Amino acid sequence: MAGKPSIVFAHGLWADGSCFNKLIPTLQAEGHEVFASQHGLDSLESDVACVNFTLNHAPGPIVLVGHSYGGTLITKAGTHDRVGALVYIAALAPDEDETSQEQQDKFPRTPIFEHVEVADGRVWLKPSGVPHFCGDLPEAEQKLVLATGAVPVADLFNQQVPGTAWRTKPSWYIVADNDHTVHPDLERSAAERMGAKTRAVDSSHVPMLSHPDFVLDVIREAAKSLDA
Repeated sequence: MAGKPSIVFAHGLWADGSCFNKLIPTLQAEGHEVFASQHGLDSLESDVACVNFTLNHAPGPIVLVGHSYGGTLITKAGTHDRVGALVYIAALAPDEDETSQEQQDKFPRTPIFEHVEVADGRVWLKPSGVPHFCGDLPEAEQKLVLATGAVPVADLFNQQVPGTAWRTKPSWYIVADNDHTVHPDLERSAAERMGAKTRAVDSSHVPMLSHPDFVLDVIREAAKSLDA
């Protein structure tokens, strides 16, 4: 098992580290140390700090994997000196002068945003929005996704911290062709802009849950690039 890169995951909105539970056991069995950042979506600064202290704890070279808003986090935290590869899963990837919201606003509004409500300063996903988030999962899994999701502060996407790791780190990007949460055109544009090795899958916004073997293969490819 010596020399295997560590894998660190960063989740997005309405999620927690359990959204990677179909990937983690396999990667552990293959000899990787695996950690999932459990950030609270309280601020971009605190979320990036959480990913960073997770990176500090992970040994050796690291593959940093971000889903959705987690792509913003790996873009910022991925400048860490032991991160050797980035994997974006249906993810945002704002440039240095761009917020998550500004990146989203360049593309058509997706259906999920008709199914959110703001309460207690947090943006909650309504049950009616779940099919637009993870509609290709069995109903029981959709309910689990809704029950375990962390809830973001309302202005999270308008916050900014420095860092654009994809400008200097090799990147992989998984485009979810049936995404109703992050627009697939945004995903394709982001992948092209960063010069990522791009893989498309016929998936909702959560390919790590609906197509875990596909996602695992991309993470393995990124990890193999660090084996040398």
